[in-house]
Amino acid sequence: MLKDRLNWVILIVVVVALAAVFGWERVTIWSESAEAKGVYEQLQIFSDVLDIVQESYVREVEDDELVEGAISGMLKTLDPHSSYLSPDAYKELQVETKGSFGGIGIEITIRDSVLTVVSPLEGTPAYELGIQAGDQIIGVEGEPTKDMSLMEAVKKMRGPKGTKVVLTIMRAGFTKPKDFVITRAIIPIKSVRTKILEPGYGYLRLSQFQSTTQRDLSKALTKLEKENQPMKGLVLDLRNNPGGLLDQAVKVSDEFLDEGLIVYTGGRLKSQDMRFMAHKKASPHAYPIVVLVNDGSASAAEIVAGALQDHKRAVVLGIKTFGKGSVQTVMPLRNGAALRLTTALYYTPGGRSIQAKGIQPDIVVERRLLQDKEGQNERSRAIREEDLKNHMDLEGTPPTPSDKKQESEEEAEVRETLKKDNQLARALEVLKSWEILSQFKYGSD
Repeated sequence: MLKDRLNWVILIVVVVALAAVFGWERVTIWSESAEAKGVYEQLQIFSDVLDIVQESYVREVEDDELVEGAISGMLKTLDPHSSYLSPDAYKELQVETKGSFGGIGIEITIRDSVLTVVSPLEGTPAYELGIQAGDQIIGVEGEPTKDMSLMEAVKKMRGPKGTKVVLTIMRAGFTKPKDFVITRAIIPIKSVRTKILEPGYGYLRLSQFQSTTQRDLSKALTKLEKENQPMKGLVLDLRNNPGGLLDQAVKVSDEFLDEGLIVYTGGRLKSQDMRFMAHKKASPHAYPIVVLVNDGSASAAEIVAGALQDHKRAVVLGIKTFGKGSVQTVMPLRNGAALRLTTALYYTPGGRSIQAKGIQPDIVVERRLLQDKEGQNERSRAIREEDLKNHMDLEGTPPTPSDKKQESEEEAEVRETLKKDNQLARALEVLKSWEILSQFKYGSD
């Protein structure tokens, strides 16, 4: 019978697993203990359930399907980020950090038992359609997500370029859920973008942390510094950055630090206790930095923001980050699948836990989205001279100096961006104030 076969399989698996960890002598001793008997009794119950399902369920179910379901259910009881990756899902996970894939471009998690958007990836269909960090995904293709795992949700959202997927979204301010029909596209893996805000002031956007992020960032910084001599300041934009590879977060932080601890991890096993240190640079980036963050900045992005903040290397500006401070270790299995298991927590150099707490900005600036035609805030504009009755108007237009530089298309685009993005505009103000205040002397010699 299936039950007898499973009993033998379970016994062999348990013994071999314990032998691998403790050695055969200790297994012999441990197997006689009350703890071992308790575990074996639970495994027998598991075997009984399998047997009953096989014998009595309304349709015939394959052994593999039942076992995979049991494993997935077990991991789901631990935390939102631990999961069983089928062979196909494991391949997709590997693709995410190396190539490109067909999908809609969002990072998701489970928050308070609800499938939630961490952040949309910039330039992707979800981003362009207006999906926002914090959106709750109530349904995918009409199917409720209440008991859906992260990997199940990801699999349903992925698909060939040009095909459509319907997400049912609930958002703060919505009176009822709303359907978003999103056309899938090839999601490119490009994590670094730069531009010049003003002469001497650079902008560097990190949208996620992939295998080439630090290398691309280093090249981008070299180019920015060459085009802006001297470099007076940098805005490092980590808003809506869902994170990615730990080693890339460490390398990006190291790019701006010359010494000290970057991040450390702590778990149950000593092997999970790691410390990552900064190294002295031959050509340090010796200029002020403002890091932009929001509630879509998570994981690796929080590691970078926390490290630069604790070392007083950068001012962090924006709103509190997402708070995903756990380490997931991916363990390949013999059937081509993998186990993604939470094994440790991240801590900033100052000993702060990121998990569920996030990074609190030095300067809190809420994003202002709604503007009138002149780019002003919704609040009433202050009264100016031009608003006064019978104000004096100068007739004619002042002559334009012949040496006045014509505004380029790129400069006009930056000007419009700063007008719409109050957090970025504030970051630039902070950098310019930094330069001005550094010229003052305080106290007496």
